[in-house]
This record gives sequence, C-alpha cells and structure tokens, in this order.
Amino acid sequence: MTTAKGSCLCGQYQYEFDQDVAGATLHCHCKDCRKVTGSGKATIIVVPEDQLKATGDLNTYQTTGFEGSHVTRAFCPTCGSQMISYVEEVPGVVFVKAGTLEDGSWVKPSVSFWSDTAEPWAPVDSLLPSVPKNPPPGSLQ
Repeated sequence: MTTAKGSCLCGQYQYEFDQDVAGATLHCHCKDCRKVTGSGKATIIVVPEDQLKATGDLNTYQTTGFEGSHVTRAFCPTCGSQMISYVEEVPGVVFVKAGTLEDGSWVKPSVSFWSDTAEPWAPVDSLLPSVPKNPPPGSLQ
C-alpha cells in the first residue's frame, strides 16, 4: 500500500488515501473548475469516499453544473484552498484536487472533460482522450 497524503495551504485540513484505490485522474476544463482554481483547468483524482481519511474542517458551496449535476465543493475555511468535490449524481466517490497532494509525482491524467470549453491559453492536452462535456454516466467509478 502506498499512501497519498495532502493538505490545504495552511495545513488545517489534511487527508490521506491508498493510491491503489484511486480511480481515474482527469483534467476538467469546465467554467466552474476554471473559476475555483483560478487557472485553465482542475486536475482531479477520483477516490472512493469511504477510502478518504481526513482531519480538519471544510466549508462547502453547492452549485448546479451546466448539465444539471449537483456539485458540492469543499474548501478550507481558513486559507480557502479547494480540496474536494462531491457530485450528487456520482455517489460513493469524492473528487480530490490533485494540486493539494504533498507528492503528486505518481498522478497520471488519463482524460480531459469539457474540452469544448477549454480556453485557448490553456488548451486540452492533445495526447489524452477528451470528452466535449461531462463524462458518460458510470464511467468514473
């Protein structure tokens, strides 16, 4: 077992999970992910919710995505770091922001979502498959 560990900028919230249980790693270029990261995309690791061990507190903000999904974004109440997201329509998993890992050298994105909305200054990685909008139902578990 190789443990992946991460935290927010101030260290108030910390988490860990077994890298072997991680599902897909993806880039999301949707407008919401661009806004919460302040960059051209979010890089996200899909982790079974029951495998994420965490300490500390998070605040949440809920939105409705462009195709109607219900997204809860969780962030540190002290430093504001975006940590994880939950999508109501994708139960049992949590979407961990890869940039919060202490060591992300093992992360290998396998697909890009919302490629139709990628900004020209942050283009989709041409070496990865891409999906124009949301992934097909059930493809992330």
